Amino acid sequence: MRIALLAHVRQPIRQPFLGGMEAHGWYLAEGLMARGHEVVLFASGDSDPRFTIDPVLPTHYEAVFPWAEHRGKPELIAHVDAGYAAACDRIARGGFDVVHNNSLHRFPLEQRRTAVTPTVTSLHVPPYDALHHFVAVSPSLSHLLTVTSQSQLRAWWPEGAPPEASVLHNAIDPAAWPFVANGNGEAVWCGRITPNKGTHLAIDAARRAGVALTLFGAVEDPDYWAAEIAPRLGGGIRYGGHLDGAALAAELGRASVFLFTPCWDEPFGLVAIEAMACGLPVAAFDQGAAREVVGEAGVIAPAGDVAALAAAIQDSLAIDRAVPRRRVEAHFARDLWLDRCEALYASVTAARPGAIAA
Repeated sequence: MRIALLAHVRQPIRQPFLGGMEAHGWYLAEGLMARGHEVVLFASGDSDPRFTIDPVLPTHYEAVFPWAEHRGKPELIAHVDAGYAAACDRIARGGFDVVHNNSLHRFPLEQRRTAVTPTVTSLHVPPYDALHHFVAVSPSLSHLLTVTSQSQLRAWWPEGAPPEASVLHNAIDPAAWPFVANGNGEAVWCGRITPNKGTHLAIDAARRAGVALTLFGAVEDPDYWAAEIAPRLGGGIRYGGHLDGAALAAELGRASVFLFTPCWDEPFGLVAIEAMACGLPVAAFDQGAAREVVGEAGVIAPAGDVAALAAAIQDSLAIDRAVPRRRVEAHFARDLWLDRCEALYASVTAARPGAIAA
């Protein structure tokens, strides 16, 4: 198939990933190409050059409009709108069989566009006002929607999801996250270092549990880092930097437990399954999709409860490391995910008017 992958453009689709959406876009492009599909990645122009890129914007918009300074400002909205309007027009003229839309932008949802090119839209965030209406009126025979977890399906459609909406869990290639049979007794945390990821609570819980902790990830919120994270470093708590996938996998494999501390309605938690693939049980807050993702591979604590999370750290250390690895292989492996994507593409392209007439 000839597939247009339409990405979010806040950050580039390249390693080291700034977050789960960037990782999702990269793994999807790589996986579909490996299966023989012709893939064009509509993303920021500074994304990974191994892909065929049709730039939505020349560079990711965070480089031009820093998030902390320009969140929601008219200049940023106009800049992004212009990029997506032109990209959607190019897709309509591009002879694509299907669009996989991961943009979180309203233009690709318009029925005048999805009627031209069958579209699968994946929603990677909880519902928010700027997009909710456009999502609600968008389902059709030529437009299917997915969310990353059952909790997000309920969040987007609390009174019941339409038949065009379904759950498509995120996934990883287990081979890229090698299983390690034994850990060093320490904890690890990774993700965007920002308040809604709960980095400071992970530190407090690790100290309370008497377990050393290493943090990995991009410092998204410098003020939060300066006020809440930097003062907590030392005494067994350290920052290991922002690493690419191979280096991060090696660091995860050395540890014994992964801390997953969302402080918002976490849509999935890609970092958790990366750690689980390496054999790490998870101590997690019961927030968003955490319970759905972790399952039998960890211990869940009430959201925001540091004392309970410290106890969960100790309890999770007793879980056999083969358990989290098996859970990833059974539910979150890349081939299962790509099979599901291809099935969605086949379904939505079969429903286009020309196919129905034939």
